[in-house]
Parts: sequence; structure tokens; C-alpha cells
Amino acid sequence: MQQDDRIYVAGHRGMVGAAVTRSLAAKGYTNILTCGSDQLDLTDTRAVDAFFAAEKPDYVFLAAAKVGGIHANDTYGGDFIRINLQIQTNVIHAAWASGVRKFCFLGSSCIYPRAAPQPIREDMLLTGELEPTNLPYAVAKIAGKTMCDAYRKQYGFDAFTAMPCNVYGIGDNFHRENSHVIAALMRRFHQAKLDGDKQVTVWGTGTPLREFIFADDLGDACTFLMEEYKDGGAVNAGTGIEVSIKTLAETLRDVMDLNADLVWDKSKPDGTARKLMDNTVLKTLGWTAPTDLATGLTKMYAWYCDTLEQNGTVRSN
Repeated sequence: MQQDDRIYVAGHRGMVGAAVTRSLAAKGYTNILTCGSDQLDLTDTRAVDAFFAAEKPDYVFLAAAKVGGIHANDTYGGDFIRINLQIQTNVIHAAWASGVRKFCFLGSSCIYPRAAPQPIREDMLLTGELEPTNLPYAVAKIAGKTMCDAYRKQYGFDAFTAMPCNVYGIGDNFHRENSHVIAALMRRFHQAKLDGDKQVTVWGTGTPLREFIFADDLGDACTFLMEEYKDGGAVNAGTGIEVSIKTLAETLRDVMDLNADLVWDKSKPDGTARKLMDNTVLKTLGWTAPTDLATGLTKMYAWYCDTLEQNGTVRSN
């Protein structure tokens, strides 16, 4: 990419899209195109086609998606598969039709088989059963990745998929029921601090192992791949470090200076037992995540407190 190339970040108000936008700006790209959902409905085929025909971006990052945690995925599966399929189909096709030079689709590690050998390589996709609690979302993301591959094969469209592990950071969603694990814990722990609680309930057994990447690291990885990666298919984007949910909760409690015991509600679902990705491809290209978990959580909590102080709320939808 050249500094003045027209670069469209779809979903720039979300956590990942905002991080990609910050990464591009930090690297000196000056022609970043953004358009919020209040201006462009990405599920509207005609509107998306018209947008691409008029704006003609050179490069596209598709970070727009309907996302959520275990509860949201398990409860609103119809919405997750319908909306994500609509967004992906519209944007990928319009990007190809309008002559976009390179396209980055944001996938998810949840699309890998629940019992995939660890660490999970990119070629493990579609080799086993998926996690039932997020099946509709996973199927939609698999379809998006497959569409990129098919357009590359049939039309020569230079599209690839960046496959992040669990993402957290600035701009996360803190909905009471629909947030991911770190945001959900941070909101609960912060309220416990305010209330002076001595015990906080956490879902599950605490034993599942997860890999987490700070959103700004992921944004930088996506920009790096757009600049350096020459092939199609998928590229895992993670840290290569896994922690148990129990360790995560305890680390977050320490970062937030919460003086309370953690009580584990084992009646709640754990999800996949272990999910660590093989990041060899990305590392071979020359990129590794610079932010450790404690540092990332500290930055996220500082932003959370600043946002609450400034306007009394954070994103919760």
C-alpha cells in the first residue's frame, strides 16, 4: 500500500475496526475511508454496491460483524448467521466488482473444530465438529473465508482472511449479557469495587484455556498482513500464549485492585476446553504481538474508567 491509497475500514467504530484505523493512521496512511452504520447499512446490497461504485477504495478491511459472547451466540444464533452472511456477501462481492486491489476479511478462531489438535494450524479448518454454542456465527465466518478463497480462485481477487484469537481492549462491548469474557468480567469487577463486595461470581469452572490478543496489536497485525502477505487463505493472528480463565480472572482482579474472592458458578457453560492457535505463518513473516496480558488489561481498564468518568457509559449494545 502507498501512503495515499484509498483504504476502507468497514466497521471502524467497533473494537477491531477502530484498532485497524488507529494502526493505519500511526503508519502514516492519509486516505482512510470510514462510514458508520447510520450512513451505510452493510446488509443492504444496493446501498453497498452504490457505496463501492462511488468511493472506489483500493484496499478494504472487513471488520464489521455482529459479535458477542457465549450467551449471545447461544441465544441469538439466527441473527448472528443472517446478519453476518449478509454483510460478508455484500462487501466481498462489491469490493471485487469495484476493482479493490486487496481485501482483508476478519475471521475468528471459533470457526476451528472444537477438538482440533493444539496449537491449531490454519489447515485444521473444516476437519471436525464445531462448538455448538457459537455454531451459527462460526458457519457464517467460514462462509466468508470460503467466499474470499472462491473469488480468489475464480476471479483472481486478492483476498485473504486474518484469523484472530480472542480479542480484548479499547472499544470493547460491555453489554450485561452479550459481551465477551474480559469485558464481562471487567464490568462485573468494577461494579463489585464500587459496591465493596467481598465475593464475585464468575461463570464456569475456570479451567478452559484461551489465547487473548490486545485489539491494537491485532489492528497492527492486520495492517502488516495487508502490506506483507502475498497469498490467500487464512492467517492466524494471535500471541501464542494461553491462559486459563481462572488465571485471566485473577490477573484482571489484580490489575483492577479488587479485594474480593472469586466464586465459580459451575452450572454455567465453559465453551471449548482449549483454543490455542499456531501463529507460525505470521511470525515467519516477521510479526509478533508486543503487548502482554497484564499490560493490555491495564490499558483497557484505564480507558474504561476514563470513558465512564467522561460520559457515564461505555458501549453496551
